Amino acid sequence: MASSSAERKSSLQTDVTGYVAIDHTRSLTVLAFRGSRSVRNFVTDANFPATKTDICDSCTAHAGFWNSWVEARPGVMAALKTAAASHPNNRVVIVGHSLGGAIADFAAASIRKSGVVADLYTYGAPRIAGAALSDFITNQNMGGNFRVTHKDDPVPRLPPVVLGFVHISPEYYISSPNNVVPTPNDITKYTGSINLLGNSGNNPLQTDLIAHGWYFNAIGACGGGEFEFKN
Repeated sequence: MASSSAERKSSLQTDVTGYVAIDHTRSLTVLAFRGSRSVRNFVTDANFPATKTDICDSCTAHAGFWNSWVEARPGVMAALKTAAASHPNNRVVIVGHSLGGAIADFAAASIRKSGVVADLYTYGAPRIAGAALSDFITNQNMGGNFRVTHKDDPVPRLPPVVLGFVHISPEYYISSPNNVVPTPNDITKYTGSINLLGNSGNNPLQTDLIAHGWYFNAIGACGGGEFEFKN
């Protein structure tokens, strides 16, 4: 059983959308971020230049993804504080798909820095930052990191490594095809901010956008088919 605690949507600049919910059965406070579904989201995705962050010294990040988190951060932190007041023993879990996965990475780093243990689950997330910040998130030891990728999903291969962007670690790589629920035998764990054994190790010319939407199930099935063209 779950109940919604707070929802954030349609922010003016980057259209960050997500919610905080309480899972009463598992005693979890869940912070979830949506993937790209609007023009503003895709402008955010394409904002490649690196920018400084306040998470750690000399840490840079993808400007579009970082700005999305900075825009959402005050509301998110306030919602988590409210949830913690009423459910102080809950464990925090942060999830996101695609663009939402990138924002979830920064959210996890900030929330953990505040002293809260938080587990991080991302699905089809792009590369987010330079090595300093990615390694910082990987090594926080304030909750588990589960970066899930799917065979031939092109999004985790962006932005290119040659531009200085890398992933957090580890990667949990799903090798089973679309429309098939993976078994434990279909999932392999790889470590390192740059590894060529999982999603990034596939032929870059073999891309499958449908794979980006299939993570254990049709991950966007409940979101409807409309695309937002808001200014």
